[in-house]
Amino acid sequence: MDRLRDVRGLPKAHLHLHFTGSMRPATLLELADKHGIRLPEALSSEHPPKLRATDERGWFRFQRLYDTARSCLRDESDIRRLVRETAEDERADGSRWLEIQVDPTSYAPLLGGLIPTLELVLDAVREASEATGVGIRVLVAANRMKSPMDARTLARLAVRYADRGVIGFGLSNDERRGLARDFDRAFAIARNGGLIAAPHGGELAGPGSVRDCLDDLGATRIGHGVRAAEDPRLLQRLADRQVTCEVCPASNVALGVYDSPEQVPLRTLFEAGVPLALGADDPLLFGSRLADQYTLARESHAFTDPELAELARQSIRSSQAPEHVVKELLGEVDAWLAAEPA
Repeated sequence: MDRLRDVRGLPKAHLHLHFTGSMRPATLLELADKHGIRLPEALSSEHPPKLRATDERGWFRFQRLYDTARSCLRDESDIRRLVRETAEDERADGSRWLEIQVDPTSYAPLLGGLIPTLELVLDAVREASEATGVGIRVLVAANRMKSPMDARTLARLAVRYADRGVIGFGLSNDERRGLARDFDRAFAIARNGGLIAAPHGGELAGPGSVRDCLDDLGATRIGHGVRAAEDPRLLQRLADRQVTCEVCPASNVALGVYDSPEQVPLRTLFEAGVPLALGADDPLLFGSRLADQYTLARESHAFTDPELAELARQSIRSSQAPEHVVKELLGEVDAWLAAEPA
């Protein structure tokens, strides 16, 4: 059997990681104990919870578990710990650039408001980046389940911090609920302020939700986007415009979008010329981090080492890393591929 290169040593960018969902399971247990929060067995078990969110009840359970985990982040030290540990885990997985997604409204009530919360997150990001060498930026995300007016407030806040580490604006939660165009003004504010538009689409809902992200929100990246594989014309549009899909294979299977890793249309998207950035989404709940997604591509879709290197290049090119960082990381990807497998 041919020797394979270690995917953890492959330099890559991570563009789809949620803030609370990046937490280590052990840290969740310690923070829950610190704050006297009783965790459900699904979160206190040694194994990730069994989830299936293709129906409303399943999504509600997933969201309830996420909200419970988020409630354990209650003070400044918790935030700084999460960011530092996340950066350490990213470094161990070969991630050299991280764009982490956060909705400040979720933490603001306990941290003094929206502005103090975002400033704390950005300061924690700066510290963690300096300590680990992982470049980190923030994507502020609005919640589709909340008011479009709230989203506009967040978009203005994100633009205000565009020169202090915020690089984009997103829209998360169940894309089956509400209309993307209800949030068009928020995304216009973000785009006009120099931020990229990276809403979720094409995961729990079909190809139409990807088209809505393109047409109504001006998306330059799509969170997930895998359901675009069901529409050849949409695939061609994504490829022609070089709109990146942030594909999270393990998450897609855990939430029941696909029944097995082999069914995730990773190779369909790749061979259609759609830029891809593999992501872990919420490792806390899905039990796998970034390098595991590359292993899945290798084992379930027969991606060769040159193809894995190209996935890493696409993630780096799709990031908002400065040009000199992109150039450096692409060179390191070439070096990984040129080296003999250990």
